[in-house]
Amino acid sequence: MKLRAAYASLDRSARAAFLASFMGWTLDAFDFFLVTFVAVHIAGDFRTSIVAVGGAITLTLMFRPLGALIFGWIGDRYGRRTPLMVDILLFSALELLTAFSPNLLVFIVLRVLYGIAMGGEWGLGAALAMESLPPQRRGLFSGILQEGYMVGYLLAALAYFLVFTFTPWGWRGLFVIGALPALLVFYIRSHVVESPIWQTRRQERAAPMTVLRAGVKHLPLVLYAILFMAAFNFMAHGTQDLYATFLQKQHGYSAGATASLSIIAAIGAILGGIIFGGLSQRFGRRSAILVCASLAIVVIPLWMFGSNIALLAVGAFLMQFFAQGAWGVVPAHLNEISPPDARGTFPGFTYQIGNLISAGAFQIEAAFATTHFALPNGGANYAAAMAIIALVVLLSVIVLTAVGYLVTDERRDATFA
Repeated sequence: MKLRAAYASLDRSARAAFLASFMGWTLDAFDFFLVTFVAVHIAGDFRTSIVAVGGAITLTLMFRPLGALIFGWIGDRYGRRTPLMVDILLFSALELLTAFSPNLLVFIVLRVLYGIAMGGEWGLGAALAMESLPPQRRGLFSGILQEGYMVGYLLAALAYFLVFTFTPWGWRGLFVIGALPALLVFYIRSHVVESPIWQTRRQERAAPMTVLRAGVKHLPLVLYAILFMAAFNFMAHGTQDLYATFLQKQHGYSAGATASLSIIAAIGAILGGIIFGGLSQRFGRRSAILVCASLAIVVIPLWMFGSNIALLAVGAFLMQFFAQGAWGVVPAHLNEISPPDARGTFPGFTYQIGNLISAGAFQIEAAFATTHFALPNGGANYAAAMAIIALVVLLSVIVLTAVGYLVTDERRDATFA
């Protein structure tokens, strides 16, 4: 009821801007996560290793900062709305082309280009949404917005299950479905107006040197935000991207079981992001993050070493509830600490540079499991590798969040201008 009342309290333009941003991020994440569910199948089709296919995931993440920089500057100079539509059309087209990849090299090149488009969406969407919302609603809707990522994960799990259970399409059919986000452009064009904050500042449209000067002026903040987001991105990708492979290879689970556990994890993530995003408005952004990261450490044994599918399900739900609970704070927090004249660029760029640093999460975990751990049957012990890395990363999140108090205030009640 509170969520419905909060949504109803927004004016029409704010609701439309938020919905467009949420759906854009959801569908962007859907397209990204398809690879993580079918890495085993792609490797078999192209007669290569899972680690090699993981290279496509790594490169997608590595090129996201370039997209954030390009589309962020365009968004600061020309507005959020039109660049967002162009970006959605671009990543949808690249997803469709991926379905027709004749070999691994073409597949990787297309995923690199997709990474550029994916990198542009979050910053534009987050700026459009946060600038359209009243300050007192920012925490709750930050949590909902960020969990569009996990709604995308849930949809990818569902699509994987349906395609591999009921159709002969295989992994290529999934990428054809991944072109559907292009339809969102019609909604944005018809219902979404430009950010009111950008409109009031349109006479001060950011030139490249303006954005660069803002970055130099606030260099300690920029460097801190990059490290902060590197830890956050490794927390997300380290607990998500290899998870389906862990279930398929280490436990031998079917498409149905893999999809079911992934959906349970996604539901936990969505609830965690919404709940802790809302709580952060009352108790503070950093306090919410510290609580979530600490509790995520506690559930690592259940998450990776549950003795049966029921315990693994509980662990999956709780891990994502807390990991994504922390993530629910991020859209509001990054926009609030951003320099006003670079809000289209700063949040998305620091987010995606953090992604660049953590881009190898899938490959690192897969290689770590293959070379340093072995099961009695000779297979890779993905559970041990993922658990150790998750512990290190969650401790890093805690330390960097605490250090943030020395760098900048939270500004959670700030009015954007």
